[in-house]
Amino acid sequence: MKKIFYPSIKETLYTGILDNGLEVTLLPKPDFHKTYGLFTTNYGSIDNEFVPLGQEDFTKVPDGIAHFLEHKLFEKEDEDVFQKFGRQGASSNAFTSFTRTSYLFSSTDNTLQNIQTLLDFVQDPYFTDESVNKEKGIIAQEIRMYQDDPNWRLYFGILNNLYPKHPLHIDIAGTEESITHITAEDLYLCYNTFYHPSNMNLFIVGNLEPEQLMTFIIENQAQKEFVPSQPIKRRFPVETPKEIIKEDRIELSVSRPKAIVGLKGLDTLPEDGFELLKYQTSLQLLLHLLFSDTSASYLEMYNDGLIDDSFSYEFTLDRSFHFADFSTDTNEPERFANQMINLILKSKDSPELTERNLNLAKRKMMGKHLQSLDSLEYIANQFSSMKFGETTLFDFAEVIDSIELKDVLEAQENFVRPDGLSRFFIYPKERA
Repeated sequence: MKKIFYPSIKETLYTGILDNGLEVTLLPKPDFHKTYGLFTTNYGSIDNEFVPLGQEDFTKVPDGIAHFLEHKLFEKEDEDVFQKFGRQGASSNAFTSFTRTSYLFSSTDNTLQNIQTLLDFVQDPYFTDESVNKEKGIIAQEIRMYQDDPNWRLYFGILNNLYPKHPLHIDIAGTEESITHITAEDLYLCYNTFYHPSNMNLFIVGNLEPEQLMTFIIENQAQKEFVPSQPIKRRFPVETPKEIIKEDRIELSVSRPKAIVGLKGLDTLPEDGFELLKYQTSLQLLLHLLFSDTSASYLEMYNDGLIDDSFSYEFTLDRSFHFADFSTDTNEPERFANQMINLILKSKDSPELTERNLNLAKRKMMGKHLQSLDSLEYIANQFSSMKFGETTLFDFAEVIDSIELKDVLEAQENFVRPDGLSRFFIYPKERA
């Protein structure tokens, strides 16, 4: 087991890779009564075309299957996993994103028992055609619920514009039509490929003794048999900037129009983990300088009535994609989009990009980061999403400190391109 001490945040991390390939990370927090565990597989909604374990050819599975599989893992032949965690004094949940599926628990006692339950239920699949068909109706209702959410539709509207071929634009839960094709055999195919320990990581944070806990996890895994691992081969459609849909719109039952502008990044990114996190953070700082609620651009648009408190922006970077989006409710969606695109394209010359402003933004980001390290949930969830090679969440303070104005300008130069822009609108449905 490897021990890593981070002097800037006074945290000690314990990591190890077991014989079956499972990566285990333990973070002792002796001042906490609670323990939080997160068991994650590097498998999400976009992974719908791959070479199954033990095979040689690519196969394509129905959209939404990663989310469907997450639901079904909680159901066993003779028990309900949620109820079992409840009897052990723990709360449990799970979530599926574009690239990951995570299972979690939180408890103040019975820590070893709850960790064992977490490992055992995720590593013991039970699917039948009968239970799969029953679940389709439940997930179809969930899909319909999100289709009635205007903000969800706005977000996936811009994703469809930016990534018209890539599965990123498809709802994480799939479509009502796609899930009808999911079978128990499909679930086992995906499970056996992506839930191999070598494609998973276990993160435990809280009041724990690392040596004792690592021994317990090793013994748990030694009792189980896994086939030899093989590198997972995924395949995604090739897209060019010319295929970006520049504009689209729909009508929904909303009281005011909604507008969103998206900017798609190039596929060329730093290969080094530290530099990749630095690139991501530089762009997050750029957007903060340009569009936070203290920036001149924000105040001008707000005072002009072009945006309101619903305005938001976000930068997303993950394997096989990265993009930014800017959205608001507005009575003038076209003018908002034009204004945003103009500000984005001219962002390199913005008077907001100064050393003084950058230092203020860095201090704010650093303070928020250090404060968040008091949350076990934040640590566990962010550790998985911010792991770039050997660089992790606990290097984030060093990354922030290393960024200079030239790094922000270089990131801007790489990211902002006219051919990467798109816009999407939702207008109120006309009443008959």
